[in-house]
Amino acid sequence: MYIVSACLLGKNCKYSGGNNRDDRVIRFSETHRVIPVCPETEGGLKAPREPAERVGDRVLSRSGEDWTAYFKRGAETCWERAQKEAEQAGEPIEGAILKARSPSCGSGKIYDGSFTGNITDGNGCFAEILISCGIPVKTEEDR
Repeated sequence: MYIVSACLLGKNCKYSGGNNRDDRVIRFSETHRVIPVCPETEGGLKAPREPAERVGDRVLSRSGEDWTAYFKRGAETCWERAQKEAEQAGEPIEGAILKARSPSCGSGKIYDGSFTGNITDGNGCFAEILISCGIPVKTEEDR
């Protein structure tokens, strides 16, 4: 069983109100059991909304609002739900495919908090939880 960012599966939960549909991830989901998640909407944020980026341990909106609590709550909720679904199915969580550079789901590289498209080393809030629990995390950009 795999955890997958819902936006990659075509769900309109991206900050802009759209999605990041990725045909390769869709094909993967057709041959594997997946748990679609969007930590941002599960944490209480609506779509569309302002973009947000990580600044150290905080997540700030473009206008400077501190949205850390939404991101952390959503990450924890998604992790708890994924564990419950995997347990109910009697299957282990084998890995995750998450949205690259996202303040929730980015793995290894995220936007740097300047809202200029600059990238820095780091992980999104949800990716951090998965990595700390030993779940292999990839993004749609990994081959």
